[in-house]
Amino acid sequence: MQVLFAASECAPFVKTGGLADVIGALPKALASQGIEVRVLLPAYAALRPLLAAGRELARPVLRPGGGVRLVAAQAEGLALILLDAPALFERRGTPYLGSDGRDWPDNHLRFAALAAAAAALAQGAAGDWRPEILHAHDWQAALAPAYLHFAGGRDVGTVTTIHNIAFQGVFPATRIAELGLPRSEYRMQGYEYHGAVSFLKAGLVWSDRITTVSPTYARELMTPEFGLGLEGVLSERRGRLVGILNGVDLETWDPTHDPALARTYTARNSARRHANRTAVEARFGIATEEGAPLFCVISRLTRQKGLDLLLEALPRLLDRGAALAVLGSGDRDLEEGFEAAAATHPGRVGVRIGYDEPLSHLLQGGADCILVPSRFEPCGLTQLYGLRYGCLPLVARTGGLADSVIDANTAALASGVATGFQFAPVTAQALGDAIERACDAFSETDVWHRMMRRAMRHPVGWEDSAAAYARLYRELAAARTR
Repeated sequence: MQVLFAASECAPFVKTGGLADVIGALPKALASQGIEVRVLLPAYAALRPLLAAGRELARPVLRPGGGVRLVAAQAEGLALILLDAPALFERRGTPYLGSDGRDWPDNHLRFAALAAAAAALAQGAAGDWRPEILHAHDWQAALAPAYLHFAGGRDVGTVTTIHNIAFQGVFPATRIAELGLPRSEYRMQGYEYHGAVSFLKAGLVWSDRITTVSPTYARELMTPEFGLGLEGVLSERRGRLVGILNGVDLETWDPTHDPALARTYTARNSARRHANRTAVEARFGIATEEGAPLFCVISRLTRQKGLDLLLEALPRLLDRGAALAVLGSGDRDLEEGFEAAAATHPGRVGVRIGYDEPLSHLLQGGADCILVPSRFEPCGLTQLYGLRYGCLPLVARTGGLADSVIDANTAALASGVATGFQFAPVTAQALGDAIERACDAFSETDVWHRMMRRAMRHPVGWEDSAAAYARLYRELAAARTR
């Protein structure tokens, strides 16, 4: 079976968050299910070398997007189709923001072109290759099912995945003509969203199936608290909505062979992790008291991630003799808050503003506990990396965090299934209580090491989830042939 992924980023080529990791790993896992995936990706400046080595498939004229090239390329075990449109994508900055930190003013055209290219491929623009399923990821590609529907492409199944509903691709209604959308569908049952155009809503309305990245998040999205204005659409389409938990790339994230670690280890010889803890403490200039854990954060520093709550709860962590290493960037007030904490508590709080992929691996391999206090979290990947590396996750009970971490409550400890710590509600008080519980557990060496070994054996790969996607694709394809 042939499937087209349309996405705005893909690891290791271009990455701003977890979406890229999913797009880089899931196609490889699907191959074992007999699914051939090609990934349609904008040809950003960093991808120019792949264009030169690729094979031109077509030169469609898109509305929007104008004349573009579609180029097939192979790299990092992935089959790519690059959308070569230099005026739209070959520029400095991130995929979404200019060097001034503002959204590119033509983002509506840039990502509508991506969606239009996906719809063109679904209609046979590549000639000898045509997908049976078009799978759009997040708002940047979500117009693709709508464009395909408006073009009469009824023989290709369509899926839209919500990776984070907080980003919906909302643009002024004055862009409708530019986007090539039928004005007749500018209505509540179509792509209209509070007097504007919503790319994501279009995908939800005109896709055959809607997926999101964890079962709990799928349920949460149908409530006003989490649906962010789209809960009505999702509730109406609940029969077509399914949550499939993300996985991680087990080759990239493997503590037995990870070159970023000071020392590799397995669940059987996890005592070797101590060399990594020593390396983390040296890199961050911190040390813990005897018998106290080293906590870490690897995250965007935002309120969605609950990092303001951690600043409030920090005194309780420090009172227990623990230390904290923070790697991330985000809201300036939170960056300054953690920098101030490091200055106030030298040797106990260490902060690196920015992102460093090898250092993130070292943190997972050396810290004892990773903090993920998100107010909402569609799936989350850092807690999965933590499980894989024996860095026990301490998470808010929401979304994929609730689905992937088994809380160390009395019953779970007695039955030998606990893999981390959950807390609710998402408040500084509850977070502080969970930190205290983690410190108590760490003081019982045998309890902690049993949890750590269990966490490292917990399945976090893509096997089960890839099988679920394969079933969904085959059901859609079968329905199209009836």
